[in-house]
Amino acid sequence: MKIKNGFLLGLVGGLGVLLAIAIGVAVQQIGTVLVWAFAGIFLALGIEPLVQALIKRRFPRWAAVLTVFVLIVGVLVGAIWLVVPTIVAQFSTLVQSIVREIESGRLDDVRDWIETTFPAVDIDAAIEQVSGALTDPNTWSSLPPWVANIASGIVAGIGQVAFAMGGVLIVVVLMLYFTGSMPSLKSGMYRLVPASSRPKFIEIAEQIMRSVGRFVLGQGGLGLLNGILSFAVLSIAGSQLAGVYAFIALIASTIPLVGTISASVVISLLVLLLDGPETALPVAIWYLIYMQVEAYAISPQIMKRAVKVPGVVVVLSALIGGTLLGILGALVAIPIAAAVQLILKEVIIPRQDAK
Repeated sequence: MKIKNGFLLGLVGGLGVLLAIAIGVAVQQIGTVLVWAFAGIFLALGIEPLVQALIKRRFPRWAAVLTVFVLIVGVLVGAIWLVVPTIVAQFSTLVQSIVREIESGRLDDVRDWIETTFPAVDIDAAIEQVSGALTDPNTWSSLPPWVANIASGIVAGIGQVAFAMGGVLIVVVLMLYFTGSMPSLKSGMYRLVPASSRPKFIEIAEQIMRSVGRFVLGQGGLGLLNGILSFAVLSIAGSQLAGVYAFIALIASTIPLVGTISASVVISLLVLLLDGPETALPVAIWYLIYMQVEAYAISPQIMKRAVKVPGVVVVLSALIGGTLLGILGALVAIPIAAAVQLILKEVIIPRQDAK
């Protein structure tokens, strides 16, 4: 269709630009929902190999999905059961220590020291003045702006935590839905491809999805291994927060490249701060050994069997994905790189060779 009138040409071009801007704004506004949906599909592909393994053992698909989901929930609940009681116990110990200090008269000793050192200070008058200021509404309305900024930051942080927890719940629900309806989703996607190209498309798509599933299972198994070994080593070393540290190691190790290193440094520093150098030294030595084993023995095997991507491509794709989309980007970048490599190998290169 040729447009000879310049006005109509400008009008059509302007409408196209406005449409592109509207689409961009709409995608930006629903970006969070798209990320949740993408994460749900990614995790669903990750547990699909487990579902297929149960189906081969004559499980109905709904029973296989339910079994895998119950297993995942059981692992999460077990991890939380391991971490939460430890945190509660440590907090209880802290509160009991404070109460013991108060009951032993430590505050009275501090007050006597202040009265002896600073005889001009009237402790009772100061306490009464502070109490009156805290209960006076005018005090809160006349606070400096930086105090209000701190308070708003705390409130915003609490809101972000609640939002993140809601997002995790949504992703889990989407994962369960995508896992249960995976065959129908695949069938619908395949029917969108022309019949002449459909067999090749199905072959490549199935290979990509299997690679994603193996990669997710491999990273999950790597995190579970690091968590179990960390709990054992930290318990032997005498750390009081072995469960908490093991949970941190488990979650962080699922992040490619930087997860294990970051968790090892953070855990070693926390053990040094809270438990002392005699406990931190063997922990740090253990993580140095484990990082070498993981980097040179475990991770290469996962990458070789799951995605078959060269090491330099793994590093670059993880860095690019992490820069663009954060942790989720680092997770999905390697399977995407594997998919691109597969498409180049199976589609692009054969076409170039045929010319």
